[in-house]
Amino acid sequence: MTVQNVVWPLALLGIAAVALIFIFVISQAGKPASVEETRQAAHTAHVIQARFFAVLVVGFAVGTWLTLRHFPIPQQHQPLHADQAIDVEGFMWGWNIQPTTVRAGQTVEFRVTSKDVNHDFAIYGPDGNVVAQTQAMPGFTNKLLYTFQQAGVYTVQCLEYCGVGHGVMRTTITVAAAGD
Repeated sequence: MTVQNVVWPLALLGIAAVALIFIFVISQAGKPASVEETRQAAHTAHVIQARFFAVLVVGFAVGTWLTLRHFPIPQQHQPLHADQAIDVEGFMWGWNIQPTTVRAGQTVEFRVTSKDVNHDFAIYGPDGNVVAQTQAMPGFTNKLLYTFQQAGVYTVQCLEYCGVGHGVMRTTITVAAAGD
């Protein structure tokens, strides 16, 4: 189950709750009330608002923690101690990758940058699915850690439109079996 499959029903429930509260407030708007009833209603509304706000803050904090705690972004300004390092430079309309062969089962540190404009460095597995990706930006090196589990030929492609040659901006990385 993806996070979106959980968040969407929760968002719909929140929208429905706000709509019901809105309808209740509108239905109560025309009724006369004494001063004491008005004070009591204002106090009750304040308590409900405070509790609702607290629930929202706690919900957002817990939701943020649950969705971002496993976010796979390695430390960018310290050594990553990977088994192998690969330098990647994007340019219009190609990739310079050194070396282009890695070993399955070993953690690879990709040091990704760009010579000219922003590119999106994406690695597609042999099955055609994206297995890892990061931005390639001029003047900055993004680090990406990935461990290839199976041998094969992986395609590297740019996912950010970078000009007329964007569609052909691809190359390959060969992943050798662990024993080779």
